[in-house]
Amino acid sequence: MFERLFGERRGDPAMTDRVPPGQYLTEKLPVLHYGSVPSVDIATWDFRVFGEVDHPLAFSWADFQDLPRTALTTDIHCVTRWTKLDTHWEGVPIRVVLELAGVRSHVTNVLGHAEQGYTANLPLEVLDDDDVLLADTYEGAPLAPEHGYPLRLIVPKRYFWKGPKWIRGLEFLSHDKMGFWERYGYHNEGDPWREERFAE
Repeated sequence: MFERLFGERRGDPAMTDRVPPGQYLTEKLPVLHYGSVPSVDIATWDFRVFGEVDHPLAFSWADFQDLPRTALTTDIHCVTRWTKLDTHWEGVPIRVVLELAGVRSHVTNVLGHAEQGYTANLPLEVLDDDDVLLADTYEGAPLAPEHGYPLRLIVPKRYFWKGPKWIRGLEFLSHDKMGFWERYGYHNEGDPWREERFAE
């Protein structure tokens, strides 16, 4: 069943060093999220950057599209144990947003806010990297609604739940604040290479 659903491949020696412990390869991009797919009106959509920053930001969709863009090819890992290699995304590098906002020196953590009240937390040092992307394109096409249209956060160093679909803002904090799944027992760090799936 899993092979039909996820296009599962096990035991490929050439890929072993790219697959974290306890994961299996999939050819598909499974659809996994809590709740229903939100209906997003791009005409009223905005993206906010707030909290401990010198320059709070609010982007309309047109504003966001005017920001510098890049392409990213990366492997992604889900806490439900699938890994997909060489996925292709396009969007705005997170460091563009960090620079525009002027993140204050005492900031240690970031809380991503998404549609329907979903949140996910990250240390600033994890977010602030050249492979972290606010992505609006997957495999050359706009994100499908079930995959986060119009925007999602991509954080390759963490399990996929740490990069919210339908993201609407980033809140910069001087302390950690648990996100949605973290409050329900998921690991606060979510490092796939350490198999940090659930809190002890």
